[in-house]
Amino acid sequence: MNFDLTEEQRLWKETVHDFVLREVKPMAQKVDEEAQFNWPAIRKMGPLGLLGLNVPEEYGGAGVDAISAAIAIEELGWGCGSTALSISAHNGLGCAPLALFAGDEVKQRFLPPVASGKGKLAALALTEPDAGSDLQGGIRTRAELLNGEWVINGTKMWITNASIADYIVTLVRTDPSGGSHSLSLIVVPTETPGLDIGPAEKKMGLKGSPTHPVHYQDVRVPEDYLLGEIGEGLHQTFIVLDWGRVGIAALSVGLARAAFEEARRYSKERHTFGVPLSHHQAIQWMLADAATQIQTARLMVYYAAWLKNEGRQFTLQASMAKLNATEMAERVCRDAIQILGGYGYSREYPVERIYRDTRLMTIGEGTSEVQRMVIARKVLQEG
Repeated sequence: MNFDLTEEQRLWKETVHDFVLREVKPMAQKVDEEAQFNWPAIRKMGPLGLLGLNVPEEYGGAGVDAISAAIAIEELGWGCGSTALSISAHNGLGCAPLALFAGDEVKQRFLPPVASGKGKLAALALTEPDAGSDLQGGIRTRAELLNGEWVINGTKMWITNASIADYIVTLVRTDPSGGSHSLSLIVVPTETPGLDIGPAEKKMGLKGSPTHPVHYQDVRVPEDYLLGEIGEGLHQTFIVLDWGRVGIAALSVGLARAAFEEARRYSKERHTFGVPLSHHQAIQWMLADAATQIQTARLMVYYAAWLKNEGRQFTLQASMAKLNATEMAERVCRDAIQILGGYGYSREYPVERIYRDTRLMTIGEGTSEVQRMVIARKVLQEG
């Protein structure tokens, strides 16, 4: 196991960083204040490969390795939390289920437009008003097979990208009797009659990444829009979430890095008691802790991604990486605000926005409490 980046990965990192520096980071404040999705930058991401990170080349994607995908999401997080979240969800939650489980015809129909940037994005609908962490027992959205079509009824909540997606992969109950094989994943094009996307949620942060309730009323899609076999949805979802958690961890590293860089810059420019702020030991220690924690979190992300590249089980490492990186990012952003003092609490400086964006990371794609539950089960099984 060697975490020295390959020459190809280093060039990829430089390319993505330069793109984010030009097209994403300068728009971050405007995206947040106006709650506007950064479509101009997203349209340019297709040719670069950022919209098809885990989509094979034969379906219009880049098909990069897992570490390269993590590198890209970190760089996007460094530039703009809102944009990074939508692109992470698009790749890890919207495209991944099709790349992993769909038949060739469904892949050919849906993946090339969203991976190339010529279409919109992709989304995944899991959460419901009464079902967050408890997917197996809490899902009420149901699908019945009638005359060669799935008829879907129900409601989903907190769906990232719903209003800017070509399709929403939807977790539904296909067996009312319950159990671990009672759920399935079905692709639902967003223009399907009966699908209603509600108003965007008014959120604390990540305002440029739209999040919506989605209502299904007698929504009909072809039978072959089912991913894999009927009843495999829960297992498929857990596989998708493993990689999604690595993505959120990488995004958190990027957010923390951006806050750290702002705090470091400010500490050199601001003078107190006759010397730069960075000369005070209290500030030095906060910066030292932040740098150490960011590097530790990044290596945990790379390790989980490396295991994925090797085709090995990485559920434990994905949960560890997400738990550590998301909680680390909150600490680093908190200290960045502390270093800037009153200015850190002002919208004039980016650390205020970064802190708000970071707050979701310990909640989305499995809360910190869920990650601890997953980790505990795994380590106890090993014992």
